[in-house]
Amino acid sequence: MFSKPKRISRRRFLARSFQAAVGVFAAASLSSCTFLQAGPTGKPGSKIQFGLVTYQLAETWDLPTLISNCEKTKVLGVELRNTHAHGVEPTLNDQQRRDVKKRFEDSPVKLLGLGGKLVLDAPDPAGLKKDIETIKSYIVLSHDVGGGGMRIMPNKFHDGVPHEKTIEQIGKSLNELGQFAADHGQQMRLEVHGDMAELPTFKSIMDIATHPNVFVCWNSNPDDLKGKGLEYNFNLVKDRFGSTAHVQPLDSANYPCQELLRLFVKADYNGWLCLEGGGKAQDRVKMLADQRVLFDKMLVIAQASV
Repeated sequence: MFSKPKRISRRRFLARSFQAAVGVFAAASLSSCTFLQAGPTGKPGSKIQFGLVTYQLAETWDLPTLISNCEKTKVLGVELRNTHAHGVEPTLNDQQRRDVKKRFEDSPVKLLGLGGKLVLDAPDPAGLKKDIETIKSYIVLSHDVGGGGMRIMPNKFHDGVPHEKTIEQIGKSLNELGQFAADHGQQMRLEVHGDMAELPTFKSIMDIATHPNVFVCWNSNPDDLKGKGLEYNFNLVKDRFGSTAHVQPLDSANYPCQELLRLFVKADYNGWLCLEGGGKAQDRVKMLADQRVLFDKMLVIAQASV
């Protein structure tokens, strides 16, 4: 008599499939590697592309170095973080802005937009007004240098201020910024972040920020796994995704990246999954190239599982 086969969970099945597939592909070096297409065309997820957030991994690269390294590694979309060595800041004059735009136009690398630690949770009206004006200056900058949007973040709740008041303030401010960004041909993107990173809390902001040009930037936080789990939390905001989302290094042991990619494929996401992190890598260019190769493999597995 045959014994009844043991059932395995979907997560274990995907993990085994991923390990098996990785074994099939030869390890690719930076100097000689073949990049797959971003998944079989016509299938869900075929429009997903792999990009880079310059926070950590590329924070020390000036703009020519950044563009060159993205070209080498075939990571052809980038979100520039403010305060980093690339130096794309509102202080640039008109000619400098045109120069930045031309650098990207002369390259296959697409400027996805700008991002930074810019927030809307100030407990006083004067502070909030100042923050809104600062964000507007970055929206104008993104437009001038050829970007596609501005990514900001909610940050924290303040002592003595009811959480509901801060949530309402952020949501209403985003409606104002969403219209301003639309007038400049930019997406207004809010990253899942900080005290508001738990998705039910974050969704309460988006329920107030109803302007059609206000979008969610997924950020691959540990909070994504809380409550009812990753898929439930993902579904709370998937209909508000913009053109960019952030992912941890895809071989991270601390986040179910393969399962996340399956959810993006299932949602038929049309945008860029941008690597954030990796700042401790000894060879950052090689890491970026390796992550690009790994993304292509994982995307094929995700498409096969949907």
